[in-house]
Amino acid sequence: MRVLIVNTSERAGGAAVAAQRLLDALNNNGVKAKMLVRDKETQKLTVVGLPPSWRQNWNFLWERFCIWMHLRLRRQHLFDIDIANAGTDITSLPEFREANIIHLHWINQGMLSLRDIRKILQSGKRVVWTMHDIWPATAICHLTLDCRQYEKACCQCRLLPGGGSANDLASKIWRKKLQMLDGQRVSMVACSEWLAGEARKSALLRSLPVFSIPNPIDTHVYHPLDRKQARQELGLPTEGQLILFVSQRATNPYKGMQYLTEACQLLASQYPEMKDETSVVVLGGHAEEVTSQLPFKSYPLGYINNEQHIVRVYNAANVFVLPSLSENLPNTIMEAMACGIPSIGFQIGGIPEEIDHLENGYVAAYRDAADLARGIHWVLFEADHEAVSKACLRKVTRNYSQQAVAKKYIDVYENIHHHSNI
Repeated sequence: MRVLIVNTSERAGGAAVAAQRLLDALNNNGVKAKMLVRDKETQKLTVVGLPPSWRQNWNFLWERFCIWMHLRLRRQHLFDIDIANAGTDITSLPEFREANIIHLHWINQGMLSLRDIRKILQSGKRVVWTMHDIWPATAICHLTLDCRQYEKACCQCRLLPGGGSANDLASKIWRKKLQMLDGQRVSMVACSEWLAGEARKSALLRSLPVFSIPNPIDTHVYHPLDRKQARQELGLPTEGQLILFVSQRATNPYKGMQYLTEACQLLASQYPEMKDETSVVVLGGHAEEVTSQLPFKSYPLGYINNEQHIVRVYNAANVFVLPSLSENLPNTIMEAMACGIPSIGFQIGGIPEEIDHLENGYVAAYRDAADLARGIHWVLFEADHEAVSKACLRKVTRNYSQQAVAKKYIDVYENIHHHSNI
């Protein structure tokens, strides 16, 4: 069995991290897998970059320009929308021809156009498409929030000026996606039960099979380390409680740093003694921009892409907090749990599937900073630390290990093979 994983980036973003981990998991479990990317960053032999071409940058810029025009020359929502009107035809590449299964992941921002995807679906290859967000089930957005238009047909899009119209950009792309999928068979995979449920409600995907398979994690890389030593190596205080927040861009409002700030202010007010013994570590780009309002001492670490360094950061913490307003199945919670660190997040998306409330972490009421504060206090001062840490490790081994996830994907691949031979 030969699988070609297709993703825009090799390393940048959660989807790239998940696709890389799946690549390794498949190759470690008897599948010959390669990965095709637009943005190749390493010398990894199993990862292949698109042939160099001026068109790759042009594809990205042309799509952004078209979106910008539809936004009436406004930057707001410029990167919240993808219309896949430009991309690269990969069907003639040797990696495509030699593969039995084409496994699409996050292919936006000029990697594949809707026309390119249609050509892949018509190639006779078996196709699996892993959804890292809702875009494959909607017209143009990656984040629906309260919008349910995709259950019938996308139009009057909230991201467009004036709330769109009956025949707006979303409506036009919706019709093109319907044409792209018409009469084609592709197996959709969502990384969480929540996203799988949303995908099944989409009028675009209603006739397609949708599976739920989590992202894998390499527990040989993400594992518990000595906390004191990790803190010493990072230059963090060796005593006291450390609260960790991680985001690729710490200023991203959808990651909810504002709720963690409010929760910390509530804790400092209710438990003044915490001010002397509690610190907040922020890992991510622009970290220094979000720490000024915190009542506790803060350590903005900035953006780090060294995996061993990131593992030390997780192990330095007592609790990981991700108050996201929308999530699929966050890699960061999985990473923290693999290091034995309990997590706290809102009851949204796939977060309650990862965090078992009051067992390996705390699930707070949505957008409720007071409940987030209660969760932080519970983890730091009320829970049985050893029992919670062991529960984290058990959950990861049972659900997210390379072997467990690879087996589920192999079952999907074989199921496609069975149906394609009937």
